[in-house]
Amino acid sequence: MSSRTTGRTSGRARSRTSTAARTRRRTVAQALIGFLARQYTERDGQRRRLIGATWGIFGHGNVAGIGQALVESSEDMRYLQGRNEQSMVHAAVGYARQSDRLSAQAVTTSIGPGATNLVTGAALATVNRLPVLLLPGDTFATRPADPVLQQLEVPSAGDVSVNDALRPVSVYFDRITRPEALVPAALAAMRVLTDPAGTGAVTLALPQDVQAEAYDWPEEFFAERVWRVRRQGPDPDELADAVRLVRESRRPLLVAGGGVHHSAAEEALEEFADATGIPVASTQAGKGSLHHDHPCDVGGIGHTGTATADELAAAADLVIGVGTRWTDFSTASATLFQNPDVRFLNLNVTGFDAHKLAAHPLVADARTAVRQLTAELAGHRVEPAYATEYSGAKKRWERRVEAAFTTTEDGARPTQAQVLGVLDSLVTDEDIVINAAGSLPGDLHKLWRARSRDQYHVEYGYSCMGYEIPAAIGVQLAAPGRPVWAMVGDGTYLMSPTEMVTAVQEGLPIKVVILQNHGYASIGGLSETVGAERFGTAYRFRAADATYTGAPLPLDLAANAASLGMRLIRAGTVGDLREALAEARAADGPTCVHVETETADTAAGVPPAQAWWDVPVAETATRIAAVEAREEYDRRAATRRRHL
Repeated sequence: MSSRTTGRTSGRARSRTSTAARTRRRTVAQALIGFLARQYTERDGQRRRLIGATWGIFGHGNVAGIGQALVESSEDMRYLQGRNEQSMVHAAVGYARQSDRLSAQAVTTSIGPGATNLVTGAALATVNRLPVLLLPGDTFATRPADPVLQQLEVPSAGDVSVNDALRPVSVYFDRITRPEALVPAALAAMRVLTDPAGTGAVTLALPQDVQAEAYDWPEEFFAERVWRVRRQGPDPDELADAVRLVRESRRPLLVAGGGVHHSAAEEALEEFADATGIPVASTQAGKGSLHHDHPCDVGGIGHTGTATADELAAAADLVIGVGTRWTDFSTASATLFQNPDVRFLNLNVTGFDAHKLAAHPLVADARTAVRQLTAELAGHRVEPAYATEYSGAKKRWERRVEAAFTTTEDGARPTQAQVLGVLDSLVTDEDIVINAAGSLPGDLHKLWRARSRDQYHVEYGYSCMGYEIPAAIGVQLAAPGRPVWAMVGDGTYLMSPTEMVTAVQEGLPIKVVILQNHGYASIGGLSETVGAERFGTAYRFRAADATYTGAPLPLDLAANAASLGMRLIRAGTVGDLREALAEARAADGPTCVHVETETADTAAGVPPAQAWWDVPVAETATRIAAVEAREEYDRRAATRRRHL
């Protein structure tokens, strides 16, 4: 915000601004937007604007405060109109991830349901350690009338509002009940948003009366401020321990997590792999850390991983986790690492994650520490026989990928894997593929061949249905000119298709691919393995026995997408799909490709899960499917181990 006044500013405000130049009289909302417009990050000499834009849906709790401030500051702060509060957060998270966490976006909502709709998006941001600034309206701080519209009354606590639901899913939370409280709160919010070890959702709850209240703000509050994103170096003793562990190992395996991408450590990791020959597996968040055709890349690890990576993990005597928080999918619910002498070395900027699995910690920035580790290991390399072993296993797995991707008849309906195969044949390293939930993350983790550091964008920390389309918008805003694909199943599509309207409104050429298989395919498959017999997972009418096993529902998701303004291409066969995806890729506006895939009952070719995932099965049951599933569960659970 410039120092000049706008609108019907009082003479007192003009005098303070133009002559004294020490304070500016602004409302809390105006001051906050003016402050946000002047915050920057810097890492490795690269300077980025910290808050690139503000998403908003307006109601009585923010229209006269933040809404008015955004109108007044339109030259300084870009405003983006959303359709669903949760989706706005997803879009902001997609933007932050694509921006390597060096730039983020804000989201403003009204009080009540607008604020509580933020909770799922906030949890996703915090779980994935991705920065987003949430600015929900709040009920009156001065309580002139109590309760007000949409206020939650808590008889035992007068200072509680629905925004308190955001506390457990935020890494920083504050409620601004007085104008002067904004200054320390805003500075604290920026500190957390730029903290590489502790970022996530940051919430500043703004009572609607305080938003509109004027105050004389120190001029320094509006000065440009640069927040340097630290690259913490390793402790010398921890580094020495790490070097010793690597040199002592005979079957080491490195597992790359999302921290490799956040640190922009891909080149450093490639240099490490080239020098040592240590194979590199990847979590969902870390996939793409090495190019898929690098000789040391052995693919995804864990329940959705490749046979190559999982077999190496089972026999590894040293597992080097770089930037991973070790979820149950990556560890196969503590059954993956079976070598009785296995040790763990965790390189992570967050001490909390570095100590997991009773590991030797190396608390440091991934790029900085990997480079120092490479230098300290000069001349060290794995035995040739080990390299030959994993290279051969990688080639065998690649043949399985080709088999899953191969299409023999252009006139046939494609399987889900064949849809990925056709897309794989069209993309270059410029394309970005986004997914989050359903059966697609498993197929992508096992089969997709990442061509660049940021091509593979699968949100699997929270695995949130409805993420893909709004995230594609955020990614497109951060990466204009690049083809951005949102891959969605029909279950995910029905959760939140509304942000396609935003893509149309903004002219963003995202490509939405709807794979319709008439139900929740992933949970249907899981249901079958745990003895629940696919109950409630198909989109069908009720049958005579009151279960959903009747005829498929007559859904036309393609028509729905077209009604929201998307350019629509229907693909009924493999041949149609090939043409449709090529046309969508070349399109300069938002485009939707709809394809009906073979169902799980008829589709074949995708390798099954290569490792276990712990989903407890009923201990007592009358149906044989559940009894047999429990027997298998007990057998698998017996292989769990504690790493001490």
